[in-house]
Amino acid sequence: MRLLKLVPDNTNIDFVRLRGWAFGLTLALTLLAVGVTFAKGLNLGVDFVGGLMIEEKFPTPPSADRVRSVIDGLGVGEANIQTVGDGRTISIRLPAPNSNDEGATNAVVRKVETALGQQFPGATFSRYDTVSGKVSGELIKHGVLAVVLAVLGIGLFAIFRFEWQFGVSTIVAIVHDLLVTLGFFAITRFEVDLTIIAAFLTIIGYSINDKIVIDDRIRENMRRYRKMDMREIINLSVNETLPRTVMTSVTILLALMALLLLGGHVLRGFTAAMILGIVVGTYSSIYVSSSLLITLGLRAEPNREKPGTTDKRKVADAERITPREE
Repeated sequence: MRLLKLVPDNTNIDFVRLRGWAFGLTLALTLLAVGVTFAKGLNLGVDFVGGLMIEEKFPTPPSADRVRSVIDGLGVGEANIQTVGDGRTISIRLPAPNSNDEGATNAVVRKVETALGQQFPGATFSRYDTVSGKVSGELIKHGVLAVVLAVLGIGLFAIFRFEWQFGVSTIVAIVHDLLVTLGFFAITRFEVDLTIIAAFLTIIGYSINDKIVIDDRIRENMRRYRKMDMREIINLSVNETLPRTVMTSVTILLALMALLLLGGHVLRGFTAAMILGIVVGTYSSIYVSSSLLITLGLRAEPNREKPGTTDKRKVADAERITPREE
């Protein structure tokens, strides 16, 4: 049976030649993402801002202004209305009741549910969540701390496992992946909650896995081809690992597409973050992280054979310049 190959054998793409364009695109995407995030802000969920979030399903897409008008007339606080999915589901965010009593929260939920049911026949209550302001502040702190520690830990691992250049390039690429994903959420207004933090940590895990595989191959080829130019070593290493990179990304994307289409709107933000993270992470692994090693001055190890060595096989291996072994 003939095996499926997404990348042909003996592929030899000059990735390093495009590193100037790649660096420019990376910088532009990063600045755009940061600018959009600061300008528009993030649509933080109840997990991070506290309050009460109610979801109501309607038989037909309702007018958001009419829904807001109904809730404002209840005297339960200013409502933040957001359409979800196909427009028939409305997310209603309200300030948390002054009392921490669960009965007060249930009373507000019943009041909203009853009013919407009267004004919109066929509307049904879906779910509600409530988080206090103190808890939401702690969740923000812990979520950001988890992401920062993950990035720093990965960078330190790359430094001690390889060279400091690998650690720096890995941190730059991962920060780029996270900032672009953050900008995507600022543009699309997907709700950012704890599941999105989980998506960010998963993106970091995928990105580091892909980058470590390529970095390890670069390190091997630096020892094997000591007289080869660094540009050729990086191109060779990326091309050698390209079939694995493409196959892994495609299979993960197929699973995520199924989750995006069938997982419902609750998982839509998480799945969208994962899909974008896989695409951006693959790009940064190939064009950013690897090529940045040249800018950081990484060089192949010199030949350290002792004078008088007569092992012709070792000398041949040290001086080999052929880009591939059969």
